[in-house]
Parts: sequence; structure tokens; C-alpha cells
Amino acid sequence: MEKSIMPHGHGGDPTLTRLLAALRGQGIEVDDSPRRLSEYSYDASNYRVRPAGVAFPANVDDVRAVVRECSALGISITPRGGGTSMAGNAIGTSLVLDLSRRMAAVEKPDAGEAAVWVDAGVVLGELRSYIESVTEGTLTFAPDPSSMTRATVGGSIGNDACGNHSVAYGRMTQHVEEVELVTADGAYLRAGRNFLCAVDHRDGHSVARAAELLHGLKELAQANLAALRVELGNIPRQVSGYHLGHLLPENGLDVAAAMAGSEGTCAIVVRAKVRLVPKPRTTALLCLGYANTIDSARDVMTILAAKPSAIEGLDASIVDIMRHRRGAGSVDSLPQGKAFLMVEFPGDTIQQASAACERLLAKLAADGRILDHALVTEPLERAKLWRVREDGAGLSSRRIDGIQTWPGWEDSAVAPDRLADYLAELLPLVERYGYTAFMYGHFGAGCVHMRLDYDLRSDNGRHTFEEFTREAAKLVVAHGGSLSGEHGDGRARSELLEVMYTPAMLGIFKAFKHQWDPAGILNPGIIVDPEPFAASLALAGVAQPGPGHGEPDAAPGTAVVHSAGNRELLPVVSPFVGNTHACIGVGRCRATSGGFMCPSYRATKDEKDSTRGRARVLQELVRAKGTSHDGWSSPEVREALDLCLSCKACSAGCPTGVDIAEAKSQLVDEHYRGKIRPFTHYSIGWLPRWLPFLTRIAPIANAGTAVRPFRIVGEWLGVSARRRLPDFAKRGRIRRRVREARFTDNADLLLFIDSFTRAFRPEVVPAAARVLRDSGASVGCTPDACCGLTWISTGQRDGARRRLARLITRLDDGTDRPIVVLEPSCAATIRDEGPKMVGGAAAARVAARVRSFSVAVDEAMSRGWRPTAPAPEKAVLQTHCHEHAVFGSGAQKRVLQAWGVPELVESSSCCGVAGNFGFEAEHFDVSMQVARHSLAPALAAGGGALVLTDGFSCAMQVSQLDSNRSSLHLAVALDPGPSREAGRVPGSW
Repeated sequence: MEKSIMPHGHGGDPTLTRLLAALRGQGIEVDDSPRRLSEYSYDASNYRVRPAGVAFPANVDDVRAVVRECSALGISITPRGGGTSMAGNAIGTSLVLDLSRRMAAVEKPDAGEAAVWVDAGVVLGELRSYIESVTEGTLTFAPDPSSMTRATVGGSIGNDACGNHSVAYGRMTQHVEEVELVTADGAYLRAGRNFLCAVDHRDGHSVARAAELLHGLKELAQANLAALRVELGNIPRQVSGYHLGHLLPENGLDVAAAMAGSEGTCAIVVRAKVRLVPKPRTTALLCLGYANTIDSARDVMTILAAKPSAIEGLDASIVDIMRHRRGAGSVDSLPQGKAFLMVEFPGDTIQQASAACERLLAKLAADGRILDHALVTEPLERAKLWRVREDGAGLSSRRIDGIQTWPGWEDSAVAPDRLADYLAELLPLVERYGYTAFMYGHFGAGCVHMRLDYDLRSDNGRHTFEEFTREAAKLVVAHGGSLSGEHGDGRARSELLEVMYTPAMLGIFKAFKHQWDPAGILNPGIIVDPEPFAASLALAGVAQPGPGHGEPDAAPGTAVVHSAGNRELLPVVSPFVGNTHACIGVGRCRATSGGFMCPSYRATKDEKDSTRGRARVLQELVRAKGTSHDGWSSPEVREALDLCLSCKACSAGCPTGVDIAEAKSQLVDEHYRGKIRPFTHYSIGWLPRWLPFLTRIAPIANAGTAVRPFRIVGEWLGVSARRRLPDFAKRGRIRRRVREARFTDNADLLLFIDSFTRAFRPEVVPAAARVLRDSGASVGCTPDACCGLTWISTGQRDGARRRLARLITRLDDGTDRPIVVLEPSCAATIRDEGPKMVGGAAAARVAARVRSFSVAVDEAMSRGWRPTAPAPEKAVLQTHCHEHAVFGSGAQKRVLQAWGVPELVESSSCCGVAGNFGFEAEHFDVSMQVARHSLAPALAAGGGALVLTDGFSCAMQVSQLDSNRSSLHLAVALDPGPSREAGRVPGSW
């Protein structure tokens, strides 16, 4: 049996062992494996606390059982939702209770009340989509923090989250009507305005506990009326501490509201009745440019008087990061300036919303601080501008030069009328400590989000961090502000509450916590009896990362492993692989819609199958060993990476640039050097090597792959017998198709015919040539070469590097002619992997010339060309995941729009095959689960519409889902010549 190199959380502690056995005996899923504990040692904060176990309750009864067992044994509990806390309030030393995985039910909305009951594990974005769907767009759920695609209702109540539109809708407090709670002794209660009672009146323990608590809360409020009225609720974003002002008589003793912001320290929220609001019919966005952030803050009060629905601020550093990571086109709609305010107005009509913008603009112009503005009413353009604020904030976790930035002082808040003066002192303080600030925030509510490039690895750096934080805390309090404006106190700020509140108020907080949790087992160390904020920092003692991507030159601390056959040595990146050190727990990989990341998580809903979970395991590997060397020998690493499809979605979708596909490839490569590999590494991994022979004997090969005994042997060797295999094209057919393309010398552009298109879809070659000629270009053909993609995905990087080097030599012809690659995964490999794995000026030149076919057509259409082939009424689009990662998915959509396709159904995730993954026997089931998430619903919604799959693996998955359904490469769909009918099922579009 292989031995884990990662520590267990409880180290054989008999009490914890007894707890885990008791929970398992009641059928409750609980996991104390080293891999699971690695995943849950972090949230999105600066902290690392390794738990003893993680429980996944399925319902309220499970939660009560967990709490009763923990209470009896004196074991602490940390409730957790999406794990996106930036304050460190979702990690703990004993049992983590993950409510997000299985407690995600939503009841039917009560239209009369405009409210709905939901489980604590429901994701905010999914709740909003559901409400808007069932109410036909009349109602919505308002709170919209930037993490809404993965943050849960329970976690958002715990932090009292809000979001971009808080000037109109307030905090989570304003949207919670009632909550259902499990107390530290297992009572099951319902709380709301002026009541706290047992959910079930027959439950004697809960009835008695509710009466005791209600009496105690009334007494606590009555005894401290003056303090509660004076110290609490003074600014819109006073989130730090407990929100005990809601217990005052004039506020109706609102126990549910008082629980908002309690961070899981008093009771566990299991269900909530949340308020719904009318959805605006339309909105207009006014983006204002300023010379500096302080000037923008001085206009906030004037803007607030106009009653917009959002006032968001960001500075030039965020825009620069966005431009660097997403391209100049991502920020070209912004006005001129070094700081910006984004002001949104709702309206029944776009004219009404625009008029509100114009009126505000006239007032601001008179004040003389705005330099420029942009008034945007078109929905796509509005969304593009909002992405600057939303994506830029996430991307700011890494400076342009690769140095990471961190939270810690990322959530301070003041009254909006004091924001400019606060910033006028805060920014010089940041500069005095030598930090670089990346700043954005909810300026209309006085909330400032800021990431700073702290040094949290060295003793001196952590000491400086501590000094700065204490000074910043004094500064915000001097301006009448709050340490936290929406993220909560957690480990990051609880110790500093003594700076913000009087000893008397801290005593009231402690009394409130004690009434709910006298034994102190719920999220200890948070708000009351706090942990030091400079303790448990995740980077303490962790090795410095190397370069962010690729295979750098050998350097001190880098393990160099000899290649087989005395070929040139390749370094094995150490201590980190795949840029995994960069993961900070943002959790965008846990989103179940939008973007392509992460398909395996979308299929399993298990943290281990998210980019974040995998990165955390690899971080723990380095923590345990000091290196990633021989990481594939670790059972935890293999289990974490097993279901990675190598789709590369994380390389583009992760705000910090984690690339799990690269990490997996490097670790597998290093592990198998000089060893016998799995059969699929030779069969699928070397497939381009076998294809010329197989196409020579195509009839025999095709007959063989259809024979059951052959498929059974293949299954035993690792190739799924359930996967439909493609027919190999006959060699003569391939030659005819290539001749049909009529390539010319000295052409304007070159077509690259990859191994898979040549062997399985040769009709695409002449179709692509005809389309490109029709666009006005002469078309030639590159020399034959292989990009080595299948060698990369199976961790055979020596072989991949040799093939890429040979390809670059053949394609670097001294011209800058575009190279159009028909298979998008091959285009992505040449563009992305060539410069990283081979390097040099030639690799960069060839990469710059490479286009996917859809990008080449998009460029032609931008010059005014339009296809002569008639457009279908409807199309289903499956973008290849590698194309999405390297080129984006916008080109195909623009092409179809310009072609005149009136209705487009888009599959917004990986198809599930992703090269070799979907053909492997052990991965077939997950491959189909991935397909059922996005591709299958898109096909169903498309009916008999044209299905576009430029990627060969995507085409295979379509035929796997429906053997009677065909799909086409974009080149065949646009072809003005005879191939438009090739491969099409009659009546399919």
C-alpha cells in the first residue's frame, strides 16, 4: 500500500476517531483523507488551517446529528459554503461542515410575498437565474457579490455580503426575512422579526432552547440600549462585529437580521427565506474618467443624490491588468482617465435610464472633476464594461510582472461622504510601506477593496504586514469607518475589533456569542476570543515559486531529469508545477455556468475535481516535500488530477493563471521517464504516428475496430469499448481531397493540415481552401508536421518538444503569412506550447502567425467579406476547449452573427472528450457526465439545427450522444462548393 506524504488532520486522536466513526455509522458522508484535508485547509484568504475532517450533510437532520456528536465530544465545527471567504472564516482546526455540496434545494417562490425559501448551500447566481426564469424576468434576487457564481446563500448571510448594486439594494441583511438554524446543542429553530421558535413544536428540546434564547436576547438588548444605539449601524457598510442593533426594540428584535454577519460563530444557518425584488426592465451605464481615485471619490455624494443602482470605483492599475491579461480590446470602451466610476441607472425604457445619466453628467461637469465619460446603452457593450470591473478585480491577484497580491486590508469602509478624505490618507500610508495597491470597490457605499503585494513568506515581510494592518485599522476608525464592509472579520480582522469598539461593546459581543454557543464550538477564534491575525499565514515557510508557466532553464532548486536516449535534458519544474502556487482560492472554477472552467467539477460537484482543489493538493505536496519532484507517486496527487480532462480552460479562466493541464502533463512526464507507460500512452498518445499506416489499411482497420473481441481487448488495455470510434479515411480519399484544395505556391496564407483532419475528416481541407479563396486570399499548404499535442496530454514532453521543434523549423519560412490550422486544438498547441516548450525567436514568429480557422474567417469578415453559402435559421455551437483557452470563443460567434444566423444555441463548456480523456475506459462515464452538463442540453435545444464542431473530439462526442446526429466543421458549413452536403444527415439543418 502506498504511503501518503501528507499529514492526517487528527493524527490518530481517539476523540476525533470516535466522532468520525459515529457520523459514518449514521450514514453521514465524512472524509478525513489527507487529500480532502488539503483541499479544505484554505479558503480565499491569506490563511491555512488544516482540519481534522470534512462532513457533507445531505439535509437538516444530518446537520443536527453532526452538531450533537461534536457537542458531546467538545469538537469544534466550521460551517462552509463555497469557500470563497477572503477573511479566513471558512477554515478551522476540527470538523469543516460543507453545506454547498448536497444542501441546495430551492422551493417555489411565493409570488404574493415576493420571497422564497432556499437551502444554505444554494449558489447565489443559480438562485438568481432560477428566480428570473420562473417569474419570467419580473423578479430577481438582488445581492450580487463578485463571487456570486460560487458563493452560497448561507455563506453570504454569514458574511453579510452585498455586491455592485448595494446602493440600491443594501446588504444581505436587507434580504433575509427568516432563517432556520441549528444551534450548538442541536436545536432546530426558526428566527425572524420579533420571533424565535422551534421549527417543530413537538421537538421539546428545541422549544425550550428557543424560549431560553429569546428571553436572553431581549435581556441583552434591554441592558445595553445606549451602547447598541451609539456604536452600531453608523455607516452603510458597518459589517465588523455582530449586528446587534437589529435586536433593539425600534428594529423589531429581528433575530434573523442579527444572525447576518455572525460568520457561523453562533448557529448554523441551514435554510433561509430571502426577499425578492423587481428586476429592472433595462439599465444605462455611465462610465466616468478622472485624473485620480480621490477626485472620483469626491463626486460620490453628488452621484448618490441622483439615486443610481450602482456606483463602482476602480483605478488604472485594474485597467492595466485587464489590458495585459485580456487584451486591449477588453478596455477600449473606457473613457480617458486614471481612475473610473461606473454608475448605473435603471429605467422602464432605455431612454428614461439614459436621461438620468445625462442629468447627472450635467451636474458633474459643473463640478469640474470628470475628464471624460462614456454613456453605454447597448447590452453587450454594457456587459463588456462591467467585465472590466468584475474580471479586473479578480485578475489583480497578480501584478503584470507576476508578483502576487493579497487580501488583508481589502474590505475597509467609511461613510460615503468621508471616502475621499479616507483615501487621501490611506494611499500615502500604502506608499510609505512600499506596497503597490490595486484598488476597486463599492464607492457608493464607501467600501474600498484593495489588494496589496505583501511579502508574507519572510519574517520581516510578515512583521511589516502586521505593522501596516494595525496602522490602517487605526486610520479607518479615525474616519468613523469599519474594518470590514462585506467580507466579515474572520481571522483577518477579529483581533483588530478592539481598535474599533469599546471594551463594553466587545463584552456585549462575547455575551451574545455565549448565549448561542456557551461551549464555544462554532467557528472558534472568529469575532470573539480571536486568533492573532498574523498567525496561520499560508505562505509562512513555503518555498518561493519559480516562473509562472512552461519549462524554465534549470536553476538552483530545479530538478533536472535525464531524457531517454541521451536527448537534450529537460528541467522538471520545481518546487511548483502548472503555476499552482498562484491559486488563492477565488473559486471561479466552481462556477456551474459561464466560461468553460471546470468541466470535471461541473460533472461531479466535488471540490477535488475543481481547479482550486487540485491546486491546493499540489501546494500541500510542495509544503510536505519542498518540491513537486516525484509528485505522481503520491496517491493524493493522482486522485486529485485523475479527472482533469486537460481541457486547459483553467489556463484562461483562472484569474491567477493556474494551468492544471500543464501540471498534470509535467508530473506524468517526470514519473514515467525510463518506465513502461500505460497502453493508452502508446495507442492514443502516439496516434499521429500510427495514422499514416492505419489510413493505408483503412478498410481492415475500420473492420477491426468494429469487432467485439477487439473492443473487449481494447477495454482491458484502457480504450473504452463504449466509445464510438471514428472511421479512418482511405489513403486515396485523402489524396483526392488534398488535390481538390488546389493549393498554390507563394500564396497569401497557408493551410496547416493536421493529422486528425487528414485521417478522419479530409473533406474539411478543400472546403477550408474554397472558403478562404472566396474571401479573397490565395491559399497554399504548409509542409507536413505534427504539433505533438497527444504527446503533451499523455505526459510525453520529450516527444512533444521534438515534434514542435521540427514543426517550427518547417513552418518558419521567413514570411509573416497567416497559418490557418483546421483542428483548433493543434492551433492552440502551436500558439501556446511552442514558445513555452521550444522557445526562441522562431517559435514566437510561428506562434504569432497561427490562427484557428474561425479566427481566420472572423478576420476576413472584419474586412467586409461575407460567405456566399446560405446561412441556416439556427445553429448549435460547440467551441473546442483549447480554442476557447488560447483564442477565445468570440470569433465563431461573430462569424455566425455576420453570416446572418438568427438563432444561436451555444454549449458553454467542454464536450467531455478533450483528446485522450474521453476515449479512456476509466474516464468514459465522467466524459459523458461532462457532455450532459452543456453539450447535450444545447443539442436538445437546437432540435434539427446545424451543429458546428471544429474540434474532432467535439464531433465525436456529438455522435456519441446521438448516433443519428452529425456535426460539421465551420469550413464545411461555409463552403461555397460541393462539400456542403458531405457528412450531413438529411434534414439535420
